[in-house]
Amino acid sequence: MSHDALLVLKNVSKSFGPVTVIDDVTVEVRAGQVSVLLGENGAGKSTLIKMIAGVHEPDSGQILLDGSPVKIPDTKASEALGIATIHQELNLVPSMSIAENITLGRVPRRFGIINRRAMRQIAREALDKLGLNLDVDTKVGELGLAQQQLVEIAKALSLDARVLVLDEPTAALTKAEIAHLFAVVRSLKTQGVGMVFISHHLDEIAEIGDFVNVLRDGKFIATVPADTEENELVRLMVGRDIDEQFPRVAQEPGSQPLLSVQNLSEGMLQNVSLSVRPGEVVALAGLMGAGRTELIRAIAGADKYSSGTVLVSGKKLPSFDVAAATRAGVGHVPEDRKTQGLVLDASVAENIGYATMAATSRGGLVDRKGQRERAQQVAERLRIRMGSIDAPIRSLSGGNQQKAVFGRWFTAGAKVLLLDEPTRGVDVGAKVEIYELINEITASGGCVLMASSELPEVLGMSDRVLVMSQGRIAGEIPTAQATQDSIMALAVSNVHRENEMEEN
Repeated sequence: MSHDALLVLKNVSKSFGPVTVIDDVTVEVRAGQVSVLLGENGAGKSTLIKMIAGVHEPDSGQILLDGSPVKIPDTKASEALGIATIHQELNLVPSMSIAENITLGRVPRRFGIINRRAMRQIAREALDKLGLNLDVDTKVGELGLAQQQLVEIAKALSLDARVLVLDEPTAALTKAEIAHLFAVVRSLKTQGVGMVFISHHLDEIAEIGDFVNVLRDGKFIATVPADTEENELVRLMVGRDIDEQFPRVAQEPGSQPLLSVQNLSEGMLQNVSLSVRPGEVVALAGLMGAGRTELIRAIAGADKYSSGTVLVSGKKLPSFDVAAATRAGVGHVPEDRKTQGLVLDASVAENIGYATMAATSRGGLVDRKGQRERAQQVAERLRIRMGSIDAPIRSLSGGNQQKAVFGRWFTAGAKVLLLDEPTRGVDVGAKVEIYELINEITASGGCVLMASSELPEVLGMSDRVLVMSQGRIAGEIPTAQATQDSIMALAVSNVHRENEMEEN
């Protein structure tokens, strides 16, 4: 144990039923440093931070704070010890103000009445520590995701947190918002706060971390400096070298479009037309709010559109009809798998089988045995890590949940796959497995339309790039000729034009 260790998880283990998820792991958090926790989905990172947060107690081993053993039976105990966890799903009340959120559960009172002046003062001081110039009376629901995250951090600082756990804090942030968050993290380091940082973006690690603790299959693998080469980090995480990060196998595309969208309009979408041929992966790039998700959802039948046509194999699909799209061979992997792609309390088998339930029913009865067998086969093929096929899907890691959503469309034999941020929150090993599934779809004569904010993914896994800007297709570039700069130039083209028109 190093002399500046603030918090140490020493030889901790945790099992859920027969499955051991943390096996004799020792990691430490040091004052004024950022400890990066790295591992594939299912490696045990979430369980480890839940021990720190008081959600799970270890079955064996110790948690030491300032060298002394402590018990953390619940989240209140964690907070009382000066530990704050900023989860991916933020713990804020949107209808309440910033000041009310920051003082939630410990509202200052005077003569039994809420002291709003003191409440605002506490909130203002917490925001000032982060250099945040926000009106403390603003409703949290009116803030962007990045500002909400910083309000969560401000709340933690108002509790005098000495240990801050940041779980995937950059997953949904823009580059500018990430830069601001990192400036805040550096400022907290100078104040002696020890931080645990979880990210799947390997390029962020050297920029913000001091050292990296690597986990694999619930076991501690190594502690290495944060500037360790990415290839070595990947090897430690997955236990093997990944030869190619983007293993795209290009196919000779068919002559006729498999998916054709003509003059589709609804809300922000304006006369969008595109086509994808058998064997092709077409990427949708653009800034956040460009309309990519809206377009994917409209094609999938999840949202209605007021005008335009969607054709699959030359046959027109009705608007706002998911069942008809599914029958036509359209599969949809949504951006938010937890709320839109999965039924979290249902089993892995049930979630994989939803797209084929109607087609395989006989006389109105669900073919449960057949559904379960098909789900088992696809789960083995996709290497989904799980306790069993009957385990609730919420018990799986994010990457394995995502593979289960893919498995649903493999079972259904989807030939048009619509992917919205298919690898968000997924580690590098699972990413490569998902890319190989994309290759399988196109090799068997299917096609993929993929919306992604990750430009390396767009360039590495597509054959053509369609760039969206403010609800329109701003341009198309063959991937062989595309660069990150040329994509971004198209992505901001409409924005600049609108600004110029407003100025004139």
